[in-house]
Amino acid sequence: MAWKNCGFWELRPLVHLLFPLSIHWIAEEMTVSVLVDVVTNALCPGESTCSEAIYISGLQQTVVGIFKMVVLPLLGQLADEYGRKPLLILTVSTTIIPFTLLAINESKDFVYAYYALRTISYIISQGSIFCIAVAYAADFVSDSKRAAAFSWITGLFSASHVLGNLLALLLPENCIFPVSIALLIFCPVYMYFFLVETVESAPRRHQESTFLQKVVMVLKNRYKSMRDAALIVVGSPTLRGISFVSFFYELGMSGITTVLFYYLKAVFGFSKDQFSEILMMVGVGSIVSQLVVLPLLNPLVGEKVILCIALLASIAYALFYGLAWASWVPYLSASFGVIYVLVKPSGKAQGFIAGVQSIASLLSPLAMSPLTSWFLSSDAPFNCKGFSIVVASICMIIALCYAFTLRTEENSGSDKEEDIETPLLT
Repeated sequence: MAWKNCGFWELRPLVHLLFPLSIHWIAEEMTVSVLVDVVTNALCPGESTCSEAIYISGLQQTVVGIFKMVVLPLLGQLADEYGRKPLLILTVSTTIIPFTLLAINESKDFVYAYYALRTISYIISQGSIFCIAVAYAADFVSDSKRAAAFSWITGLFSASHVLGNLLALLLPENCIFPVSIALLIFCPVYMYFFLVETVESAPRRHQESTFLQKVVMVLKNRYKSMRDAALIVVGSPTLRGISFVSFFYELGMSGITTVLFYYLKAVFGFSKDQFSEILMMVGVGSIVSQLVVLPLLNPLVGEKVILCIALLASIAYALFYGLAWASWVPYLSASFGVIYVLVKPSGKAQGFIAGVQSIASLLSPLAMSPLTSWFLSSDAPFNCKGFSIVVASICMIIALCYAFTLRTEENSGSDKEEDIETPLLT
């Protein structure tokens, strides 16, 4: 009966949600490793270094970051008003057309069209799918079991990424997009027939509101919640420190994510199989960390120590990539994924902290894209092709310095406000 207490029993009503979501995450992840080759071959045929691909990838991340801050809460409100099911079907369907374009043709024009549609897809679906799925689960799961059930959903998300990269490693390159599209089409169809709606339709005072009015209302609510959270953060040394840690960590890590594969392809000639192997290592490391490392270490050393160790691992991760001197070094760097994924600050003002992370993620490509392109070119001022990633590691060093100043529950004295704002980690 112990397995019932770990949250698994609570997932029984969610099977028709979690099964198609797992397929969707697998289908999306299996395309990640092959996209670098497709985009580089289309935009810069015959070349290993492609500045245009680096810039367009960075531009996509910035545009998505700007619009997602408005669209994400708007979709959440629409899910509350019109139901979880139609919004889930909408968000999981947005990826189908962009990948279909690449399955039809991998020419330059089709790659540009892919990026345009994929940017819109990211704005609608990135983060929204997980948030609406969590809201759907909350409609079923009792309050006392929600944390355990949500941890299972997060673990399933990580496991799906590992399986997606394993499929990408095993399948030939010309089969990846057709298989991915078939799986992506399956997901909304399955949801349409089997997913049960959890939100009952009710008269709404804003039923006659236009879409623009809804957007304005969401912006006002977003501003108010962020303002209230900012006031809490400013008045709390712990939350202020966590916000700085989150900002500089995300500034560095999101910048690395934007350019990493293009850097590895240019310097070491990495392709689909190597990218899949690296992503699998990080994915497996994430699962091990969340299920084994964190539960074992947290009672022994505390959350602040774990956060500092994770940030040190992040710095090593960045430096080994940036200073890589042989093709095996990126695999060594990826092994630090066992630890660095534990950098997930949370607390009373998590919404504000998420906003800080979003700002960092849209700012980082503005510096990382031109810097990476410059040092991969023949015009670089000195020979360090991964210099941009080394610079990103400096952001993580700053995050580590702020982490050292954090006060934990044990040493916060009688400050009750600080106590209720822990934990530092999820």
